[in-house]
Amino acid sequence: MTSTKITQPTLTFEVRRRAPELIPPSGPTPHEFKKLSDIDDQEGLRFQIPLILFYPNSPATARLQDPARVIKEAVGKALVWYYPLAGRLREKEGRKLVVECTGDGIMFIEADADVSLDHFGEAPHPPFPLDELLFDVPGSSSVLDSPLILIQVTRLKCGGFILALRLNHTMADAQGLVQFMNAMAELARGANVPSILPVWERHHFAARDPPRVTCEHREYEEIDDLKGTIIPLDDMVHKSFFFGPTEIAALRRLIPPHMKRSSTFEVLTACLWRCRTIALQPDPEEMVRIICVVNSRYLSKYPPLPVGFYGNAFALPVAVTTAGQVSNNPLGYALELVKKAKGAVTQEYMHSLADLMVLKGRPHFTVVRSFAVSDVTRAGFVDLDYGWGPPVYGGPAKGGVGAIPGVSSFYIPFENGKGEKGIVVPLCLPGFAMERFVKELDGLLGQTIEDSNAGSGSGSGSSVFISSAL
Repeated sequence: MTSTKITQPTLTFEVRRRAPELIPPSGPTPHEFKKLSDIDDQEGLRFQIPLILFYPNSPATARLQDPARVIKEAVGKALVWYYPLAGRLREKEGRKLVVECTGDGIMFIEADADVSLDHFGEAPHPPFPLDELLFDVPGSSSVLDSPLILIQVTRLKCGGFILALRLNHTMADAQGLVQFMNAMAELARGANVPSILPVWERHHFAARDPPRVTCEHREYEEIDDLKGTIIPLDDMVHKSFFFGPTEIAALRRLIPPHMKRSSTFEVLTACLWRCRTIALQPDPEEMVRIICVVNSRYLSKYPPLPVGFYGNAFALPVAVTTAGQVSNNPLGYALELVKKAKGAVTQEYMHSLADLMVLKGRPHFTVVRSFAVSDVTRAGFVDLDYGWGPPVYGGPAKGGVGAIPGVSSFYIPFENGKGEKGIVVPLCLPGFAMERFVKELDGLLGQTIEDSNAGSGSGSGSSVFISSAL
């Protein structure tokens, strides 16, 4: 076993890892090539996305066996059904991705840490010491010709454990990944067959013949960053923010009466976009963008995807305006733009998106002056039970994902140490901008909370800031 010590601002511990191994399907699977969809293989999804789940020990689980062994066996069983995930990605003509179903397996690491779950705080939340809880095995992180999933199970001194997972995002979105992980969980608990059988059918998001772009897709505009990147990579700060019922109610008091029916996602997104823009202080005339991840599975007029489909099924509609307009107008201005962007996603929009990918060479979404948000509060990570009960935290392991930090974030279901349920939002910003962001958000929330005399479990002034790491 290898051993590495790490130090967090308030936490130092040692992790001992066994040699990584490949876990193949536990039964025979076909050797074949399967095309990804034309949404799956866009440049913006060609990266590894990390997730993490924390499981406590309890007297009721004392009879259970070693979690690493149980989960490893469940992986092999699940891969019989989800055998493409045991394969390797290949790139064909036109940058088209296909998965060769080789049966090679996914990578698995068994580890032990000399730390208990309560050392991660009363309610674990990002950022996490990911380098040791999800070890980047040399040569494993390439998009092509590498394992499509890496899993590390780390046993803790208290009897609990941490399940960390890294997914090649071209293969699945959050809902698709949860479907696979739930199949693992059901098999770990003794089921013989997953309750939802996987369906490939990536043709649902294939380009038309001939391809034709019929909708506006400004999220893929090619923009020259003439003033340099907004993210100085040598000065990045990670913080997490909690939004409970009190904070959400405070934000709702800031929006116009005719927009009161806006969703929590829409209100929170407008707030974060406005505060983030003010914090970064771009030129007032410069264009800024908010990108909303919209799951097309639930479009009212979209033909339903087959039950069991686990590919990427989302769009990235964008709202565009000037930095000055977002910063200087009331919150309702940003909210209206967010709602309009979300509403643009239709059946035709999804077809047009797949066509654009083929015609434009599968481009990356625009990152210049962009902020992308994804809501995983209903994805189901917090319901994954491998026999030890649900996790105390389940979801993305950090705020920014991909090669460019600070561009994206997640809305994650969370229960704070006082039993209050809400949303935790990890953010990554340059140090100078993070200080202004906290001040702006506190000012926005503090006045409305005090005016309502509502109080909050987290108090006013730094009312939602819960953790940070450099």
